[in-house]
Amino acid sequence: MLRAFRCDLHLHTCLSPCADPDMSPRAIVEKSIAENIDIIAVCDHNASENAKFVVRSAQGKPLIVLPGMEVTSREEVHILALFDTIESLWEIQGIIYDHLAGTNREEFFGYQAIVNDLDEVEGFNDRFLLGATGLSLHEIVDCIHRYGGLAIASHIDREGFSVLTQLGFLDPDIPFDALEITYHTGTREGRMKYPELSPYPFIESSDAHYIEDIGKGTTTMFLERGTIDEIKMAFERRGGRYIRE
Repeated sequence: MLRAFRCDLHLHTCLSPCADPDMSPRAIVEKSIAENIDIIAVCDHNASENAKFVVRSAQGKPLIVLPGMEVTSREEVHILALFDTIESLWEIQGIIYDHLAGTNREEFFGYQAIVNDLDEVEGFNDRFLLGATGLSLHEIVDCIHRYGGLAIASHIDREGFSVLTQLGFLDPDIPFDALEITYHTGTREGRMKYPELSPYPFIESSDAHYIEDIGKGTTTMFLERGTIDEIKMAFERRGGRYIRE
């Protein structure tokens, strides 16, 4: 039986150097539940160490956590990679790290804290997570699909790190599953602003880097369960699943 799931599919933890240190796994789960969100996706920049702890923090609670990542292509385009399991995310993590150069400089870019489900700091990621990988858009999307994930073009209406600003167009040969619009623009205005993108499903997310931003942008989907397969069906409007715009 289908029901409405309120989704925020783009949240950062304190592992992302641009996110607030208060974005710990427990705090994210508590705030998401308080905002009546049913499904969240954890999408740190080029890294995944905190995703498993957010999943653990949500166990036994009325919240589904999808492990994910926000990957930066060599064209400096951000892509959301969403999965059902931590194991699938780790498969792509190894590939990302093999193609990510540089070392973080905390004094310039911020801390990249690995924080567990008890809000204990287990360590710090010393890679340059804000950098671009050496992988092309095509390669990243293909890799996400190879491991059973969904590939979503991040914040296409932003002035930086979006496929439209970096490339100037959306290549129809890149099989994105959906496109993300920021809550500042909103889906309705996004549809009017980008009529040429009408064949693509749109989602709206918070891209939260601060606790108070969680839930500012959400997408309501009608699904049977909160899984990648069900969300993909909603993107494709199959089996009665759909996105409410």
